[in-house]
Amino acid sequence: MKVLHVITGLGVGGAEQQLRLLLRHLPYPSDVVTLTNPGAVARAIERDGGRVRCLAMAGNRDLSALPRLTRLISRGRYDVVHTHLYRACLYGRLAARLAGVRTVVATEHSLGESRMEGRPLGPGVRGLYLASERLGTTTVAVSATIAGRLARWGVPERRIQVVPNGIDAAQFAFSPRARDRVRRQLGLPPGAFVVGAVGRLATGKRFRVLVEAIAQLPDSWLVFAGTGAQEQPLRALAERLGVAGRVVFAGECAQEGPAALGDRPTLPGLLSAVDCLASPSDEEAFGLAVVEALAAGLPVAYVTCPAIDDLPPAAAPGALRTGRSAAAFTDALRGLRQAGPVRHPVPDAVRRYCVTATSAQLVRVYEAAAARTPLPGRASGSTPVPAPVPAPGSVPRSATARPRSLTNTNISEKEESR
Repeated sequence: MKVLHVITGLGVGGAEQQLRLLLRHLPYPSDVVTLTNPGAVARAIERDGGRVRCLAMAGNRDLSALPRLTRLISRGRYDVVHTHLYRACLYGRLAARLAGVRTVVATEHSLGESRMEGRPLGPGVRGLYLASERLGTTTVAVSATIAGRLARWGVPERRIQVVPNGIDAAQFAFSPRARDRVRRQLGLPPGAFVVGAVGRLATGKRFRVLVEAIAQLPDSWLVFAGTGAQEQPLRALAERLGVAGRVVFAGECAQEGPAALGDRPTLPGLLSAVDCLASPSDEEAFGLAVVEALAAGLPVAYVTCPAIDDLPPAAAPGALRTGRSAAAFTDALRGLRQAGPVRHPVPDAVRRYCVTATSAQLVRVYEAAAARTPLPGRASGSTPVPAPVPAPGSVPRSATARPRSLTNTNISEKEESR
């Protein structure tokens, strides 16, 4: 089976990082096409031995991308086309059908109650999504919460499968050396209480709540890992509130290794450096940053995280669900600071989202979709099956079974250069 993944962009983000991680564990040769922005994750996939094609799409309405993507799919002779993120789902599903591919899978990474990937969910967005969904074979929801939203939108439940995001928990294990190194690198005082915030600096993440909370916690610092359109407004807010000296913007953080690389820390290194994670977003589709923080042993204060909320409360004892307001986060963070630095054992919630289990579930989805064999339907409120976290240094069987290099693709050089 030969698979083509089509994604809107490959800058640093949850869906993008998830695709890279899955490519390491899926047992099929897998090619990648990004419609735009071949950023840091594209370069990381190439370092892993893959090659990424970029269509250089000029915008949402650049219809010239459709015939180019159709030809690319046709010449690649793919058995499965797997799309990720809204624009890629619209163009990728249609291009796959035009190219004659019968098995089209889409993963819904970012469907909120009122927004999808930052865009308001008006009738036009919803109508286009549902029209393109009918061209697919299976729609994968990254959480039971998202599966419920899709069903309420009108996607037939028989077409929905829950395959949660996965993580490599061992990658996020706490490292005292990384903690010291990253704190020095970011200019954090050795004994300061530091709050971490991970994700795109976008309006929907509601990170201004954390800046307002830090203003009420004079002995605490805040570190943002991520970039985005809200960086300058957040900097301006920190200046206005008089806390700019205690708010650090670390930029995009790669996911490789526990220590700092170059002039920026890696995400595992940053999670070792901070004392808790705060997630004020109230429309998460999964909450990958929360799960990664729990894998690092951190206490977490959050508003919504389907990855945790869909599980029994005992699955994540280090996770504290709090209110939306700055006052609620001030109280929650003050309580965590008073409790002192702590690293929790890796909770059961993290083990449920092991990437080897996730990749195995996705393989079953591919094979059932290709064979037109229905998988068991989505049960309301269902949750992923627990899976053990691999021991450090172990190699999943599937990771050794995939010739992932894109050099074997049948796409012409002329097509590649477009």
